[in-house]
Amino acid sequence: MNGRYTPSALAVLGLGVLLLSGCRGATYNWGWYEVLPTTPRGVVNLTFLLSGLWLSLSISGLSLLFSVTAGLLIALPGLSTKPGWRRLNRIYVELFRSIPLLVMILWVYYGLPVVLGLSLGPFAAGVVALSLCDSAFEAEIFRGGIQSIERGQTEAADALGFTYLQKMRHVVLPQAIRRILPPLGNQFVYMLKMSSLVSVVGLQELTRKANELTVTVYRPLEIYTILVLEYLVLILIVSWGVRWMEKRLKAGAIGFRG
Repeated sequence: MNGRYTPSALAVLGLGVLLLSGCRGATYNWGWYEVLPTTPRGVVNLTFLLSGLWLSLSISGLSLLFSVTAGLLIALPGLSTKPGWRRLNRIYVELFRSIPLLVMILWVYYGLPVVLGLSLGPFAAGVVALSLCDSAFEAEIFRGGIQSIERGQTEAADALGFTYLQKMRHVVLPQAIRRILPPLGNQFVYMLKMSSLVSVVGLQELTRKANELTVTVYRPLEIYTILVLEYLVLILIVSWGVRWMEKRLKAGAIGFRG
């Protein structure tokens, strides 16, 4: 390849080749006019499909924010020297890491009104379910990143008289975040994809919009192909953003050492 093609470009090219080869070989009566931007009907349908984009991004971003915050707070007891705190960390992680996300979404949406008398809308229920399930993985990512910091760094902070919070804020976490940025980026990609499951409780995001349009125009293959392209573009943009941040953090670290 000689570096001329990026993995992102190859992914798009591969999808295009697959679709074109399928179109040529199949006897299916294609109806791309339903989703082509060059036809009035296509513009209306594409606008309807894309109207769910903001909700998909909102629920993914908000859930990631909550899960990262909760994950950091949950990771700290796992680093404690006291067995009770470590046991509490393991119980939380194993509990929410073991529950399938779809089951958690359904339980939060239908179960909380019965158990706690707390009725949540589809968006709020999705945020709670995604945050709870993802926070267990975030806790493990943070725990691994913090434990990867050399012992000499924390000993130097102790020698300078730093408190625990000062040591974490100024010494440990800045270095740990550089190391865990790639898995954190992967978790955001995961959140984007898993946000489609919230459509089962009625959230009008990308997948729900595609389902509703399919029932209306009876063109599932064309519409779900557009849905695939929507998620592909979103995830490629997020992946590019994570790589850019990673390069910036590395450059900053090199400049600081210099």
